[in-house]
Amino acid sequence: MVGRPPDRSYRSLRGLESTASTSRVLNLAAVASQNARDPDYLSSPFFKAASLNGAVVVKHRLRADEQFVFEAPRQTSTKLIIPFERTDLSLGGRSLFVGQRGWEDMLCDLRGDRDDEARDVALLEAIDELPSLDPFLLREHLRRRDFKIASCYFAISLADIDRMQRFVSGEISKLVDLAYGGKGDGAPNAGITKLVVLLLSGEDDDRLDPLRVTLGLEGDEFREGVFCWKGFLYYKWVLNSLWPELRDVVAELTEIKVVGPRDDELLGQVKAAGAQVNQAILGQVRQVRDTLQVYDDAFTELTHAGNPMAFRSFLLKSPGMFITLGERTGTVSHIASFWRYRFPKGRPLKVGLDELFEILQDFRHGLSGEEKTHKSAPAPPLYVDEPLPDPHSAEPIGKAV
Repeated sequence: MVGRPPDRSYRSLRGLESTASTSRVLNLAAVASQNARDPDYLSSPFFKAASLNGAVVVKHRLRADEQFVFEAPRQTSTKLIIPFERTDLSLGGRSLFVGQRGWEDMLCDLRGDRDDEARDVALLEAIDELPSLDPFLLREHLRRRDFKIASCYFAISLADIDRMQRFVSGEISKLVDLAYGGKGDGAPNAGITKLVVLLLSGEDDDRLDPLRVTLGLEGDEFREGVFCWKGFLYYKWVLNSLWPELRDVVAELTEIKVVGPRDDELLGQVKAAGAQVNQAILGQVRQVRDTLQVYDDAFTELTHAGNPMAFRSFLLKSPGMFITLGERTGTVSHIASFWRYRFPKGRPLKVGLDELFEILQDFRHGLSGEEKTHKSAPAPPLYVDEPLPDPHSAEPIGKAV
C-alpha cells in the first residue's frame, strides 16, 4: 500500500498551538495568548491591523504546483495564514504568499480596513527579504527598517542574547581593533567595546567612519555588508549550538520505534525516507560549513595578512550568500526544533507509522533542494527487526548511526 497523502496544512497548524516560533514559523496567535496584558505588546503590536495579529507567518518552500501564482520562479516565499479561530488552529484558515499576483489586494481583504495598510505591506515585504525567521535576525532586520515592534515577538532568552552578543563581539572586536589602532590582541578596551555595541545595534554614527575607511565601503553597501556579516556570525553561532541537537536527531531517526498497525510497503518507504533524510541533514551541515569557511578565510586575510580587499569582496558578495546560508541553516534548525518538540528528551521514542512517514516527507521536502546538488557516500540503511510480535507493540526502525 502506498502511503496516503497526509493533510499537512491541518497538522502543521494544529501542532503550532503551543509554540511561538522557530526559524521557519512565527506564531502571532501564540504570542497574543501569552502576552495579552503586556503593555509593550499592546503599545507596539506586530501588525497595525488587529485582524493580522493572530496570524501565523511561515517561511514556506514552494512546491511545483504553487509556482504559477508568482511572476518569476522562486524557491521560498513568506506565507501569511489567518486562522479561522485563533484558539483552535486545527480549524484551518485563509492564506496568501507575499509577492504572489494580487497579494496586496488579498491582504486588504484579510485586514478588513485600510488604516496603516502601507505599513503592514512594507513589514511583510521586509520579512520576505530574509531567508528565515530566526528571532535575532528578524529583530535586527526590522529594527534597521524602523519598525517599532514589542520584544515579546522575538522569543530570544536573555541568556542566549548575552552568549550570542559575546560571540559576535569577540569576532567583530578583531576588526574594530585593527581599524581603530588597538593592541591587535582581539581584546578591545572600553572605548572599542562601545563601538562594537554600536556596530551591533545597526545605527549610523560618525564613530564608525574608520571602520568604513578600513573596509572601503560607503552608504548602503556598508550597511548591507555589515548586516550580512553579522548574519554570518549569527549563523556560525547557531551552527555551533545546533550541531549537538542535529547529531541527536540523526541518531534518533534510526532508533525510533513504530507503534500500532503496520504496513510492509509503507514501512519500506519510511526506511528509505529515513536514510535519505539522515544523509541530507549531514550534507546540509557540510554545505553550511563550507559557506562559513568563505567568511573565515576572508576575515583571516584581513586581520592576519592585512588584506582588506579580500574582506571587502566578501562583504559585497555577502547579501546573496547570506540568503542561501540562512535557508540552509533555517532548514536544519527547523528539523532539530520540530523533532525535539515532537519527541521530548526523556520520553519514549515511539510513533505511529503514518505520522512518521508524514514527518519524514516534510523533512525530505525541506531538504530536497540540497539533495539534488549534494553527492556523497550513501547512508547506512535503516532496518526493521522481524517479526513483529504484536501489531500494537513497539519496534525499532533502525539503530544508531
